[in-house]
Amino acid sequence: MKITRRLPHDPQGHSSALNDILFILLLFFLIISTLANPNVVKLSIPKAKSDTKAKQTVVVSINDKQEFFVGTHAVPVDSLKPFISGAIAKSQDAEPTVVINADKQATADNIVAVMRAAHELNLRTVLAVENNSR
Repeated sequence: MKITRRLPHDPQGHSSALNDILFILLLFFLIISTLANPNVVKLSIPKAKSDTKAKQTVVVSINDKQEFFVGTHAVPVDSLKPFISGAIAKSQDAEPTVVINADKQATADNIVAVMRAAHELNLRTVLAVENNSR
């Protein structure tokens, strides 16, 4: 009776389940990244009873310190019109809309200044509010 010794073979892990896990993680991060809001200016906006959706071509934010932001760039009040027109030119939308995100502490004069700049450029304006029913 001859007993032969077998050489130990190389241990290999199965990686077939790894592909499934990576695919699920990729989908998860893609979905979460589309839900993230690109506006990083922290505001507490006023509440309203109804909610109207508008395509956000340009977002102008006014914080509680009365500072203006076109997108996320700080802008002085006298330069609103050129910055808004530059953002509109980049987007090239058929019906451009200026969405105003104003803090509760923002004065009406500052909101009207944004509306006036948009009106001079013949743009629609929408004031963003939180839905009160939530």
